[in-house]
Amino acid sequence: MGFPAINGNTKVCCLFGWPVEHSFSPAMHNAAYQRLSLNYTYVPFNVHPASLPQAVQAVRALGLVGVNVTVPHKQAVLPLLDQIDAAAQMIGAVNTIVNVDGKLVGYNTDGSGFVKSLIEGARFAPKNKTALILGAGGAARAVAVQLALSGLAGLYITNRTPARAAELAEHVSRTTGVQAVALPWGHDLPADIVMEVDLVVQTTSMGMSPHIDQCPDFPLTALHAGQLVCDLIYNPDQTAFLRGAAARGAATLNGLGMLLYQGVLAFELWTGQTAPVDVMREALLKQVAERRE
Repeated sequence: MGFPAINGNTKVCCLFGWPVEHSFSPAMHNAAYQRLSLNYTYVPFNVHPASLPQAVQAVRALGLVGVNVTVPHKQAVLPLLDQIDAAAQMIGAVNTIVNVDGKLVGYNTDGSGFVKSLIEGARFAPKNKTALILGAGGAARAVAVQLALSGLAGLYITNRTPARAAELAEHVSRTTGVQAVALPWGHDLPADIVMEVDLVVQTTSMGMSPHIDQCPDFPLTALHAGQLVCDLIYNPDQTAFLRGAAARGAATLNGLGMLLYQGVLAFELWTGQTAPVDVMREALLKQVAERRE
């Protein structure tokens, strides 16, 4: 089955970022449109930060159905929108915009995509569980807030800059009502807490290709079977951090599922249809494999 020809009725979704050449989203979304025979297309746009307000206005002017927003625009886009979903408001970032008859509504499917990846990829439901997050950047904030909104019983956050961990912990506690506590970084982490948590999430860039031998300063020996350890990195498949966790008997999960399900959730917001997850996964894996060659 060939890809439907673009015509005057084609609905357009796109990506705003700077740069966007590395994005896997066009392949994932266009494969899904083709499988469901939807008259949609997905196009990436390089949007300079200074041009973001004009780009957002163009969404209305051109009648674009939806937009994915990636770095460096996820925070800057907030004041340009008409409405922001409650979770995205708490996270302080938007990665998906839906054009509802000219009204632009912002969502964050990064955090919800991560939680979906836990459920689908590891059969792990956050409700009444405890978690430890390494890092306090944008990805950590999305993960922390969404975990809390998913019924987490308690949250710990550690970061190389202690003040950033403290700020994120305070933010999560205040906005979600789930108690979040900042902890020291590295081997100063209390071993008893590392041992007791159900979930550990590594959100920093340490260990990402080409620096595949890097590993955060962390008491890996405190990990054990029955815990789930995640690393948001997906290149390489298994970071040094995940290898260390697996050696202690913990279950492991990389960041590919988060990337997949943030796209799945955006697709469903734009089309109102159930996403063909297997098709999107296949397209994503193909792109990742080609990028590694």
